[in-house]
Amino acid sequence: MNQRWRLVRVPGPALAATDFELVDEAVRPAGDGEVRLRSIYLSLDPYQRHWLGGAPGYGAPPRPGDTPIGRAISEVLESRDPRFAAGDVVLGETGWQSQPTVAGERLTRLDPTQGPLSTYVGVLGSPGLTAWVGMLDLCKPRVGDVVLVSAAGGAVGSVAGQLAAMQGARVIGVAGAPDKCARIVRDFGFAACLSHRAPDFVAQLAHTCPDGIDAYFDNTGGAVTAAAWERLRHGARIALCGLVAEYGRPDVPGPPLRHLLAHRASVTAFSVREHLARMNEYRQQASAWIREGRLRYAEHVVQGIEQTPAAFLALLSGATFGKCLVQIGAAPRVRAP
Repeated sequence: MNQRWRLVRVPGPALAATDFELVDEAVRPAGDGEVRLRSIYLSLDPYQRHWLGGAPGYGAPPRPGDTPIGRAISEVLESRDPRFAAGDVVLGETGWQSQPTVAGERLTRLDPTQGPLSTYVGVLGSPGLTAWVGMLDLCKPRVGDVVLVSAAGGAVGSVAGQLAAMQGARVIGVAGAPDKCARIVRDFGFAACLSHRAPDFVAQLAHTCPDGIDAYFDNTGGAVTAAAWERLRHGARIALCGLVAEYGRPDVPGPPLRHLLAHRASVTAFSVREHLARMNEYRQQASAWIREGRLRYAEHVVQGIEQTPAAFLALLSGATFGKCLVQIGAAPRVRAP
């Protein structure tokens, strides 16, 4: 059977586990050009909340009965696409399900020699590429710069901050719980990390960045971004990666634009989907950094497809650390393609 999560209703601002329902369905055999899969790791990411809110750019808007979108690492069980064979390990946007049958053109075969399979949806996948493009191409940190990274304990923010530090910048993170902030400093080498939940967060930010911020990697929007923009220095660069604090909440106001004008700052919004052609280049570089101990990563792995909505809600609330994954099936013995 294929276990599949489907939407009971299109969620409102207050997302709940009851918005989803787990159903058992007969596995569909592969047709011409299709591949039948066994899911291993399902990636949970903030962009999925954006899709649930009806945001453009992610295909058709959500409807009751739909499978929530999501990238997964899977093993090929049956293939009627000549590009794939049983036993191959692949990556694709196959959604929240255990044994999907999909078009082969939607899949990418993975090289398991570059790192653990789970990293292909984390530090060696789209989150890592997002951090690489946003930090190095857009924030452009230099020696001595002060760089602020929101959602610093997540899969994107943790990598982005380390990349800035490699360039000689002083990196300040923003996260939720104080113990999470302590781990970000200890595990990822940030100079400091502030809790946005602290009543005096704005004052702490001013104290930690007394001369202002040269670059800001924005994963959150909302109150953190409003506070960050007040600290911008002349010519500051902002990479707008995500607005997780605002997804599903159209009532959240953005920061005033006068800070950009006053400091001649620039904001560049981007999507990793526009840079996927650079994935191999990024993976080669990141793999070397990991082997050298210069790039570290963390994973929050939840066992069992039945835990998916709870894990997703934990991710959105900031209760996870590092890359959030659901392990649906056992990792196979893999061979290099």
